[in-house]
Amino acid sequence: MRKPFILLLILISLLVGCGSGQTDGAVELDVALWDPDVSEAVAKSVQAFEEKHPDVNVNVTYTPYNDYFTRLRTSLAGKKGPDVFWMNGPNFYQYASLGLIKNLQPLIERDNLDTSVYTPALKELYAYDQKLYGLPYFQDVIGLFFNKKLFDEAGIPYPDETWTWETVEEVGRKLTDNKNGIYGYIAPYSNQQGYYNYIHQAGGYVINEDKTLSGFDAPEAKSAFKWMKRMMDEGISPTAKTQIESGINQIFGSGKAAMLPQISVNAPVLYDMLGEDLGVAPLPKGKERATIIHGLSWVMNSNTKSEKLAWELLKTLSNEQSEQWLAETGFSIPAYKGTEEAWIKSIPSVDLQVFIDSLEFGVPYPVSENTTKWQDVENEEIQKMLLGQTSIDEATEAVAEKMNEILADQSKGP
Repeated sequence: MRKPFILLLILISLLVGCGSGQTDGAVELDVALWDPDVSEAVAKSVQAFEEKHPDVNVNVTYTPYNDYFTRLRTSLAGKKGPDVFWMNGPNFYQYASLGLIKNLQPLIERDNLDTSVYTPALKELYAYDQKLYGLPYFQDVIGLFFNKKLFDEAGIPYPDETWTWETVEEVGRKLTDNKNGIYGYIAPYSNQQGYYNYIHQAGGYVINEDKTLSGFDAPEAKSAFKWMKRMMDEGISPTAKTQIESGINQIFGSGKAAMLPQISVNAPVLYDMLGEDLGVAPLPKGKERATIIHGLSWVMNSNTKSEKLAWELLKTLSNEQSEQWLAETGFSIPAYKGTEEAWIKSIPSVDLQVFIDSLEFGVPYPVSENTTKWQDVENEEIQKMLLGQTSIDEATEAVAEKMNEILADQSKGP
């Protein structure tokens, strides 16, 4: 008659295990991301988590970016996939709207998690239906990199916070040296480091706050493209064709351009190319001051089988200590306010504080539920225009028309 007693002991052991927060046997948590440059910081965070949760094994997988979202979407659609993973702006709305990632707002409110430590624009980027679905990890803003040597040789003072785009055009014209193949400025044909900033600085927008209307056909957007096109046509900036063939970092890093607006995460790459000749200043001011903010967040699989532990891991990966470890790698600006010091000091000769100060006038990277669809249209039409195959009016109006159709379709729901 010992069976009831044995069953009772088993039941008690299970209850004790649950009550202590431990699991019955080792629990596996899977983490997915794509950039191994942060592996040292992530490994430290995982180790800190596992020390607090000795019955949990965390498996970290790095997948090349070109394959990352294809594999992720397939696994999540099959109700599998990693428990915690990286998410970027262009894909966020789609994953949130399809219910593939978890709404973190109830967990944030339950734990009284302080989200004021994150840049408002970054929180806005990862909010869906006014609820936060991701805990920010790092952020990028745009600054004006410049070649000190070229400025010194021309006897021209370095760019600073007083500069406008008229200053860039004026100084860029002086620094342009056609004989030696040197451009005064590179007007990137791409969006994040290029025309998204110009559009917002002109007082326009790429997509309205309600995510229902394109701003590409507005006068502000057209004026931004007119300025870019003029810089290319006059030879102050390399043409879109030259940029595509040679790459903007390569042109600038080889000493063939005096100024380049570029994402903060490119600072180490450009420093490796130019060394002590590299400088950086805030983006020049247009009608308004603005710089596009993007960055990545940690999100949770809606179908994770270990929500409690996944949430604890997610909080660990984005807490103050983990963000300090990230800053020490010099990879990018940590999202947690007050942990930037190590990143700022990672390149002593370059004033990286410029990027931290620029966060004050940051504008969220434009997204909607079908970002990738309308960006495909945008990239095609804008590239054709900058290559001289269509006019500015034709290109911007075509983008707006097709983009508005996509936005209208997404508002109808599945």
